[in-house]
Amino acid sequence: MSIPYKKLSHSVWLCTYHIIFCPKYRYKVLEGKAEVLVRNELYKLCGHKDQMYVEEINVQSDHIHLILSIPPKYSVSEIMGWLKGKLAIKLFQEQKALSRQYWGRHIWARGYCVSTVGIDEDKVRKYVKWSQEKEQQG
Repeated sequence: MSIPYKKLSHSVWLCTYHIIFCPKYRYKVLEGKAEVLVRNELYKLCGHKDQMYVEEINVQSDHIHLILSIPPKYSVSEIMGWLKGKLAIKLFQEQKALSRQYWGRHIWARGYCVSTVGIDEDKVRKYVKWSQEKEQQG
């Protein structure tokens, strides 16, 4: 099995993270148009950063699973702050009803869950896909 290492000018790296974050109070607001908006915006935002890729994504009604490849020149906390901030701005612009539920323009819970994905990457990928299938079944 060949491991797809990536290269920067002074480093060779493989930094893949499983990240989970959710809206405040775990309200089920990521449904319908909001789900599509979040999914598309995450792909677009990650495309703006140099060598950062969304490898897997699962947007559920009350949380988001991401498998991101992040180069070592960025910290995970820096990327999460940037992603959550940009997503919040876009969601409040496009989904006016959210302003009634989330006053102060704060949609995301403060923290997030992150773990590195290494040898067990296939298990994490299967879990993300399984949880999406489970969500779709009801």
